[in-house]
Amino acid sequence: MKRAQLIGFSVAIVAAGLAYYVASALVRPPEPITVEKKIDSTDVLVAATDIPVGDIVNEGSFRWMAWPTEAVSPAYISKNNGGGQTVHKLSGSIARAPMLAGEPITESKLIKAGQGGVLAAILPQGMRAISTKIRSETAAGSLILPNDHVDVILIRHVRDRAGNDQNVVDTLFRNVRVMAIGQQIQTKEGKKAADISATTATLELTPRQAEMMALANSMGDITLSLRSVADLTSDPARAGGLDFKVKDNSVRVVRYGAKSRVYGVN
Repeated sequence: MKRAQLIGFSVAIVAAGLAYYVASALVRPPEPITVEKKIDSTDVLVAATDIPVGDIVNEGSFRWMAWPTEAVSPAYISKNNGGGQTVHKLSGSIARAPMLAGEPITESKLIKAGQGGVLAAILPQGMRAISTKIRSETAAGSLILPNDHVDVILIRHVRDRAGNDQNVVDTLFRNVRVMAIGQQIQTKEGKKAADISATTATLELTPRQAEMMALANSMGDITLSLRSVADLTSDPARAGGLDFKVKDNSVRVVRYGAKSRVYGVN
């Protein structure tokens, strides 16, 4: 190969390499630019571990976690606002609602010792808890769990004008929340049925409905009809087809326009 050809070949190789380098630089993505931005944070009291409803908490149940100051709710307990003393005061309280690890603690989620029991802590304001006897065949085969919603059905024996005994069925309430089955007030993880040995179901009712429920317990057998979650509404428990009228400290039962016996409330 002649010297001129060799030089030309070398120059071509160098030019090709230079062209490749320039092309690679043009298509190479730019280096990412990292910008550090300081965010004001506040130490907020959160649950150290999962806290089930009804658990008694202590200082080890909580920990401090940094939260963006703009996201801190006034209900949260912050370290800068006397949080240390608040933690000491909350020790020994009862959880009135389940809390997940890392969830901010508020005083409304806890009830202090001496202010009532667990059931009183989770009972909404203005409502009453009243129990009724149940069996497997009257509680959907023991498949009703706390926080399920049910219809309350009363089966009673009456005597017609001819003196014949008859069974009468009435739906007392619809869409009633079950607060507890026996002593169980919360569904345990993986549990698909209530304790089959439980003999009572505690229902959430208004004060007037609680009176009606107490009377119905003495009138006949109570059956709980489980409602589908697709049927649940935000409406409170509603009265059914049995009309209880109060007059002079007594309750008169009216069904289909025909008055029956009068049962005293006191």
